Amino acid sequence: MWGGGFGTPLRGGGGCPGGCECDRESALCRGGSGGVPRGLPPRLATLSLVRWHIEVLAEGSFRHTPSLQLLLVTAGSLGTIGDGAFAGLVLLEYLFIEDNEVGAIEPTALRGLRGLLFLDLRGNPFRCDCHLRWLLSWLGTVPSSPEATGSCHSPSPHQGTPLAHLDPRDFQCQRAELRPFQSLPFSSLGAESFTLGGHQGVALAQPFAGACALLEWDQLAGRFQAPTIINSSSPVACHPLPLGGSLLVVVAQLRGGSWVWRRSGGPGATFVRHQSLGAGRLRRPHAVATARLGGHLYLGVADSSKGGTSTVFRWGGRGFYPHQTLRAWHRDTHLEFLELGGRPALVVCSGARRPLVYRWSGGVFTPHTDIPHVPDVYAAKHFRLRGHVFLCLTRFLGDAKVMRWEGSMFREIQQVPARGSMIFQPLTLGGHRYVLLGNDFALSRVFRLGPEGHLEPTQELLVPTPRAFVPVTVGQRHFLVASSFKGATQIYWHITVELGA
Repeated sequence: MWGGGFGTPLRGGGGCPGGCECDRESALCRGGSGGVPRGLPPRLATLSLVRWHIEVLAEGSFRHTPSLQLLLVTAGSLGTIGDGAFAGLVLLEYLFIEDNEVGAIEPTALRGLRGLLFLDLRGNPFRCDCHLRWLLSWLGTVPSSPEATGSCHSPSPHQGTPLAHLDPRDFQCQRAELRPFQSLPFSSLGAESFTLGGHQGVALAQPFAGACALLEWDQLAGRFQAPTIINSSSPVACHPLPLGGSLLVVVAQLRGGSWVWRRSGGPGATFVRHQSLGAGRLRRPHAVATARLGGHLYLGVADSSKGGTSTVFRWGGRGFYPHQTLRAWHRDTHLEFLELGGRPALVVCSGARRPLVYRWSGGVFTPHTDIPHVPDVYAAKHFRLRGHVFLCLTRFLGDAKVMRWEGSMFREIQQVPARGSMIFQPLTLGGHRYVLLGNDFALSRVFRLGPEGHLEPTQELLVPTPRAFVPVTVGQRHFLVASSFKGATQIYWHITVELGA
């Protein structure tokens, strides 16, 4: 019968199970490959595998030897110790996995070792990251010495540190990602969020359907719905403005003029036309933005026609009235209100010249400087980080750029390949800061915003011809609405994934 010492003793002219080479002096099985040797007796108390090469120590590898009390695997190669690899070894008291070049240990690999008295993992090149955090927690429940638990081989911050000296809290093991949640069966050109009565919604411009829709959360269905609210003529922007207890929607149209609509009641109340906007001034409106300056509400409209004029309007209590014309004949595509050096500012983008930066002075915007080396910027979106102001510039034919305000002008800090992109949007989702780059011919890319304003790629999204990305919060859940000019409007759920759980 099989003995109780280290290894698999030989009897007569027999050999080690599985056809491996045997050492007759030490009675150890050596040099096998492919898995645990077959034919072991069920009452075997100890087993030693020396220089054994196993690609995967799979679940239940020792299910035919339930009486094992000591297991030694040493001086070999273990590619992966799989989940439940030692399942059924309820009597095992001593486990030695030494000098084995272990590639990975799955989170439930040591499940079921209830009688374990000692574990030795020394000599393995452990990568101490989130995927090993579970092992650090598990080691705290098993008697062992710091030397026997092994040390970190990488990464550099932990290299050479015994596992026993690490705390699971040393690792930041949460990863945020976007997962598909809902697809809405219509295309949309623009999407802008608003908050009214403590609830957040999104106004969607649907030029092909000739409508503006308000995307709202359906509590009973647990989904978003977007009924048609305002019938219009080829809207390029549906800009929502909560004002007192009312909701205004500025509808910029390619035909039929631009209008301000008003809803005085809550959801379900009817929108009525409140005001015609910029008659004769706005011929081909392209983008709308608002800002509060000096206690007053201002509305800016970029006009992209040869004969139109980009205009800043001011709210006068009953409507918006022209306050300042910016420049004519430049085919403006976008404008962005922001603050530079403690003063209001405005960046205007155009297909005909470089972006122009205006500063607020004497109650009007005056030209201050342009942004060099980027003559074809489609849109500019800003964000603030550590007291600095950054701009994300979208260029359909050139690289997208991240610029930083240096006191008198913007300077480039990073460029991103972006041919075919018309949206480069910074936003915050669930406390995480991102910049999303939409592309008409490839996957859209999600970048995490680094501490110095640099972008770190994290994920790709399949959104056909995206034109806007808007964050929406419902209770404790966070969503991303992605408008699509030629496909279905997509909604993604922002979730946090635990690594190494």
